[in-house]
Amino acid sequence: MNQVISSVDEKEVVRLTQDLIRIPSVYRPGQADGNEERVAQFVADYLRQMGLQVFYEEVVPGRPNVIAFYDSGRPGKTLLFEAHTDVVTEGDRDAWSYDPFGGHISGNRIYGRGSCDTKGNLAAVICAVKAIQRSELPFYGKILLCIPCDEEGMMIGIKDFIRRGWARGVDAAIICEPEENQLCITQKGAMRAILRTYGKMAHGAMPLTGINPNTRMARAIVALEELERKEMARLGNHPMLGWPSITPTILQAPVRGEAQINVVPDQCMTTLDIRTVPGQDHQALRQEMNQILEQLAREDDRFKATLEVIEERPWTLTPMDAEVVTAVSEAYRELTRKEPVYNGVPGATDGTFLHQAGIPILTTGAGDRHIPHHADEYVDIDQLVESTQLFALSALMFLKQPVNA
Repeated sequence: MNQVISSVDEKEVVRLTQDLIRIPSVYRPGQADGNEERVAQFVADYLRQMGLQVFYEEVVPGRPNVIAFYDSGRPGKTLLFEAHTDVVTEGDRDAWSYDPFGGHISGNRIYGRGSCDTKGNLAAVICAVKAIQRSELPFYGKILLCIPCDEEGMMIGIKDFIRRGWARGVDAAIICEPEENQLCITQKGAMRAILRTYGKMAHGAMPLTGINPNTRMARAIVALEELERKEMARLGNHPMLGWPSITPTILQAPVRGEAQINVVPDQCMTTLDIRTVPGQDHQALRQEMNQILEQLAREDDRFKATLEVIEERPWTLTPMDAEVVTAVSEAYRELTRKEPVYNGVPGATDGTFLHQAGIPILTTGAGDRHIPHHADEYVDIDQLVESTQLFALSALMFLKQPVNA
């Protein structure tokens, strides 16, 4: 194992992380280069130069997935590593101490948008494969790199990857995200919903001539808050994920047209960001929310509302004795001489849909989990190198035996 650890080139990891940061890949519709295309082309070329079998597939115009295989030539399992190419907006550049797309190094840190989430980890897994190549250590089966677009949005990249059949035959997946090299075996589920209440426009001086959707929305939000408390009491504080939640985020009235202080609007809309934990059934939760709206309508014959779930991502839980968990745990012990810290992912990842496709997943990687999406995002170089070594060792641990051995 020392052979593959010593094959990791720290300067190469740092340089590749900087190169990736310096190619902006914020999704900005309508803006030239406002997508993942340039960084995906860079990654695809880099992997081809390594001698990997590379596939470049557009999900939608300008938003490609990169898929690559490193085949041992020996029959065995397939281990997938996933790391996305897109990053969130840099926001107000004046809030940054460094160029958000400069890949600046200060002390032990690389700064820039995506350094932590998750271009540093993308560089780490690519360099991990290079380290395995350099070491010439034998393994069985295949390493599959899935490098999709749009993890920060509706996850169209991973959905397309699965839809095209790439997930078939994959035995396990390591999701490369900023988790401080903790081994995350569970993650929250998510439901994104739009709640609308309907009314009738009226003069603010004579509100009873209309129907106010805002007061009715207020009742619905309070009732959903009570449902949240009920679920928190029922499920408790999950040791790795924390509390379940139902969070109104955007609140808008009127939904269309110009707002005016002396006009009762005809419609009110709120978005709901619902985060679930093991033990919650999404279908049952949806039914409970609809029952709340039905009860409010029984109490008020002018109450009218609709609930539309626009996105759904199930919570995940991988057993401790799953092969991918034991392999990464063994690799971590070999590398650090410490016991791994097991944890959960507070949000959703592309791994959500891989799990749904029947693939056991584990999430780990370099970066402080609280840093993504902040100004002055950074990743510690020491932790990034450790992640590279951990990815390489984990692959060798998972793929150390032939099929049916």
